[in-house]
Amino acid sequence: MDSKTKRITILLLSLVILLVVGAIVLVNYQELIGKKGVNGEENAPVYQNMEQEADGKVKGADLSAFMQDNTFFDAEEKIYDGIVQVVEETQEADASMAELTMMATSIERDIRVRIVDKTGNMVKGHAFRISVEGVGTYMDMDEDGIIYVSGLKAGDYKIIMQEQEGFDEVAAPLSVSVKANITYTPVEDIDYLIKAESEIDTESEDTDANDVQDKDADETQYTKLLDTDADGAPIQLGIDVSKWQKEIDWELVAAEGVDFAIIRCGYRGSSSGYLVEDPYFAQNIKEATEAGIKVGVYFFTQAVSTVEAVEEASMVISLLGDYALDYPIFIDTEGAGGAGRADGLDVETRTAVCETFCKTIENAGYEAGVYASRSWYYTMLNTDKINDYTIWLAEYRQTPLYDDHYEMWQYTSKGSVAGIEGNVDLNVSYLGY
Repeated sequence: MDSKTKRITILLLSLVILLVVGAIVLVNYQELIGKKGVNGEENAPVYQNMEQEADGKVKGADLSAFMQDNTFFDAEEKIYDGIVQVVEETQEADASMAELTMMATSIERDIRVRIVDKTGNMVKGHAFRISVEGVGTYMDMDEDGIIYVSGLKAGDYKIIMQEQEGFDEVAAPLSVSVKANITYTPVEDIDYLIKAESEIDTESEDTDANDVQDKDADETQYTKLLDTDADGAPIQLGIDVSKWQKEIDWELVAAEGVDFAIIRCGYRGSSSGYLVEDPYFAQNIKEATEAGIKVGVYFFTQAVSTVEAVEEASMVISLLGDYALDYPIFIDTEGAGGAGRADGLDVETRTAVCETFCKTIENAGYEAGVYASRSWYYTMLNTDKINDYTIWLAEYRQTPLYDDHYEMWQYTSKGSVAGIEGNVDLNVSYLGY
């Protein structure tokens, strides 16, 4: 066979091979397209019963259509990139979690230990264990990143974090000085204990409802705004508000002649004991101040110990930030319908809670006061120990029967003020600000 014939033979064989390969690819491709749609879902064969060319191809079919699919050739690369990204994020999170630190505070014969990551956030979801040297071992049972130890003697303690599964390293040991007595000093890092209402069950926790009893109110009570007292002397007219008043038009309130407002900044949950910020506090204090209304604040207490009273006062101070106050900071002590965690306190403990709150507030440079109804002052508090603070009396009648001194008087809960929808508490002040 000469060389020319040989070349022709090789060329023909090559063409035959290409045709066979092309036919195989075409058949497989048609079968694949017939079984799977563009999203991989089962479909009926898209070319079934369609007209075919003489060479077996579907008439009008574009066999290069897959070239227009941007994900056809780089699908594996995209999946790989996603895996790399997840791995990098996981490694970063692990690195953050691995750098654990213990932080501790003591108010009175106690230690509260927080386990935080390198960003200062509490590490939750782990049953951490710590050893208080010479005392015992304690576990974070609710896995919230906080371990609380109480009933300790005054002195210095060493806190050691035990090995924890999933962590290569644990936090370094920590030394803590436990105080025998409260120093009435605000807790600087109280923010980590403050919750938003979105984190709690408000129906069972926020029971800040007016607890003035029938014997503290009668039909002679004023329900209108007062300009002068019984002797005709000018008085300072005020309101107290919380989330229950919702949106307030403070410019209208000021135009009504309201001189001051005592604004609720927060409360302690009646059931859980959580510290919760009033969702309208920041808005109310800002807008009231801008409207030229003098402001003070109050906190609804459910503290059952002096330690918790320090926490509550610390929360108020933290929430105030740079705001200056014209009126005192009050602790609101009243019942929570009988189911509140503090409803059953004895007089001595409840008085100590109020006294501790006020002392802590004053040590932070603010004026402090106590709010309660007439019957509450008589039966639930030892007024001799709190009379040095501003007394805010709730008694709904034309002339209060309370026979001790008071500097502010809440005379009704049925007041009406332009700019506020619904009822609002009305007050008068004799403080002379």
